[in-house]
Amino acid sequence: MTINPNLLRLAGVALSDVLSNTGPADVKLGWFFKQNRDLGTKDRAFIAESAYGVLRRKSFLTYVADGDDPRKLLVAYLVRVLGMSTRDLADTLNAQQKEWALEIKSKKTDDISKAMQADLPEWFWDKLVEQYGEEQALTIARSMHQSAALDLRVNLVKATREDVMAKFASEKTEVVPTPYSPNGLRMAQKMTISRHMLFTDGKIEVQDEGSQLLAQLVAPRRGEMVADFCAGAGGKSLALGALMRNSGRIYAFDVSEKRLQNLGTRLKRSGLSNLHSQLISSEADPKLKRLNGKFDRVLVDAPCSGLGTLRRNPDLKWRQKPQDVLELTVKQTNILARAAKLVKAGGRLIYATCSLLQDENEQIAEAFLNANPEFVLVPANSILAQQQINLDTGNYLKLLPHVHQTDGFFAAVFEKAAAAKPALDTKAETAEVMTEADEAAVKAERKKAAISKSKALTKATATKEPAKKATPKKAAPKKAKA
Repeated sequence: MTINPNLLRLAGVALSDVLSNTGPADVKLGWFFKQNRDLGTKDRAFIAESAYGVLRRKSFLTYVADGDDPRKLLVAYLVRVLGMSTRDLADTLNAQQKEWALEIKSKKTDDISKAMQADLPEWFWDKLVEQYGEEQALTIARSMHQSAALDLRVNLVKATREDVMAKFASEKTEVVPTPYSPNGLRMAQKMTISRHMLFTDGKIEVQDEGSQLLAQLVAPRRGEMVADFCAGAGGKSLALGALMRNSGRIYAFDVSEKRLQNLGTRLKRSGLSNLHSQLISSEADPKLKRLNGKFDRVLVDAPCSGLGTLRRNPDLKWRQKPQDVLELTVKQTNILARAAKLVKAGGRLIYATCSLLQDENEQIAEAFLNANPEFVLVPANSILAQQQINLDTGNYLKLLPHVHQTDGFFAAVFEKAAAAKPALDTKAETAEVMTEADEAAVKAERKKAAISKSKALTKATATKEPAKKATPKKAAPKKAKA
């Protein structure tokens, strides 16, 4: 496309706002586009992709641009990432910008650090090297320099994957089945899907394949009671509802009213009637207590650093700090412990994040198992194999962008053992462990016994013979005198 000087200027303004780190990049860009409504689709795409492109390579671009001036970073992105020449940009750049372009293009980068090649902050780079080794860490990081593909999930309540593929084929739109998710499609090229008839009719949803696989890992059965404990905008709740073929009951819990409102819009489109959203104040909300031990499946897609989603959220690597991760692990531990109380005996608890850090993943899972011996780990690979999903990452589900072409995901499945009835020695112990149902049954039996006793007494009283009264003796008649 042709980049005119005004478009480049607007891209610089948007980039400057995004680099301020005062909020998520997508929110910042959303506000920018609201203020510039006259921009066309292609211009918007260029501005957005330029901003995300700079965020993905900010460390490297800051080095070759000799600073963090947004205007120079934008030129550096065009020249060093997109590979455009000054000839390509002859009608775009002014005299000063052309000088910048020449300087940037000639900058040597042979001796830059591995962390700069990875375009990660030092602390995150060190974590990845510790977990994966330097070579694989660099491969993972570079895979997240690319933008994510557009994945779709077919809503099984309204369509089949074959039906949707046929519809796209009739429109000359290329889509392919996702390699792992049985209900997913991947678009060859990104397009605006929100106005497509398949989307407005509720037959498809935008959802990364990794997120779809998480729903498969929950493996809900028809008629079950399921909780999505950190539902957000409800993408996984909707996927679970479709897998259950609109049967059973799903509770979508979240602390954000706005996110649940977004779920409401998607729910209407989906045609599902088994999904119910519920606003809670926190994981310790008192209204959750009455649901303890009631759920067959509980999904905890926990708040996390999001460092597995850098293909689509590259600003996170510059906004997250080690202290943030530490605070998140405390929150994750607390949420998982509270959600575990909702699981019935024999039920399953699924813990998931979109992070690559073991601090938020394996360490949380192992600590939970140590603290909760009534739960055991269920191998993720066996659950997926039962569904003919050929994906073996071991006991945990661990998805990596460079291997699986998904966001980075982690998930662990825990199963709660069937509880044995404890031996009760005292009335106090009985009262302590007695459920509401048990108490009601005992009261009913006592009432029944009391009624029976009362009836028996009444009957006995009614049939007893009354005592005979003594008859007074009559006086002997007097004899008549002769």
